[in-house]
Amino acid sequence: MEDVITENWPDRTWPGRHAPDDTPDEVTAEDHQDGPGEFLAGGGVLTLAAVPIGRAEDASARLVAELARATLIAAEDTRRVRWLASSLNIELKARVVSYYDAVEARRTAELLGELQAGQDILLVTDAGTPGISDPGYRLVTAAAAAGLRVTALPGPSAVTTALAVSGLPTDRFSFEGFPPRGPGQRARRFAELAEDRRTQVFFESGRRLAVTLAELAASHGADRPAVVCRELTKTHEEIKRGPLAQLAAWAAEVSGADPRENKRKKVSGAVRGEITLVVAGAARASRRLARDRGDAGVLGLPGDLDVPAGHALPPLPSR
Repeated sequence: MEDVITENWPDRTWPGRHAPDDTPDEVTAEDHQDGPGEFLAGGGVLTLAAVPIGRAEDASARLVAELARATLIAAEDTRRVRWLASSLNIELKARVVSYYDAVEARRTAELLGELQAGQDILLVTDAGTPGISDPGYRLVTAAAAAGLRVTALPGPSAVTTALAVSGLPTDRFSFEGFPPRGPGQRARRFAELAEDRRTQVFFESGRRLAVTLAELAASHGADRPAVVCRELTKTHEEIKRGPLAQLAAWAAEVSGADPRENKRKKVSGAVRGEITLVVAGAARASRRLARDRGDAGVLGLPGDLDVPAGHALPPLPSR
């Protein structure tokens, strides 16, 4: 049986996390750092370790080694990191402490003290890279301001994985995290993004996917190309491509199934699993529609090109 990270882990759909105004203000770089590029003498090292987003066997050799040698691990879910270690046949020697949303502000001060005392810390989240819509931002900011060394153990990210498989332009993109929960905030944010020329990447809960897709279809246009990536890299991975309106109808059909049938099948009535949504940017969408129409005149408009230097436009499709 394959080692696949299953569902039933804490819902990571909190909105607006780790915005710039969350920066800890009790320390500054000037207070602790001796000079540019210098680190606090005797301080520990904070390592942000990316972990698999689906399959345990996607773990890098370096991650395996760091988990085995770590003496203090800060984990979004302590059960999750112990499961991962067990799946990789690692016997953890480290002290493992929780570092999730509800305790992040308080635990940051404690971990900063450990670093200042010379303790190295390995920071991991449930999946992917710490600090990307997951805990980590506050601790990284505080450690950097205190003149401590912060480094990374690179690896998986649902953002770049979804972008790569989407088939949408990848040279310029924005990561929007989870959309705001409040209707007014969502409407304003989607209206701003509707004119953004970059490809847009979102996280979303399966329970809210149908509503989000419908609202994006209203703000961005029903025909705007988009891709829903569900359970990336896992056994039941699914990638759905189409216009926003079509994807909204699909998600609504899944979410609106007969509740009695859902109960019999023991499903929630929502699109299940971890969701990453990729939406084409405004100019990209215009250019694709023009290509589909064979409209060379529209393609020739300078304001609608936005082609990376050194790249030629693809040929128009034959009619």
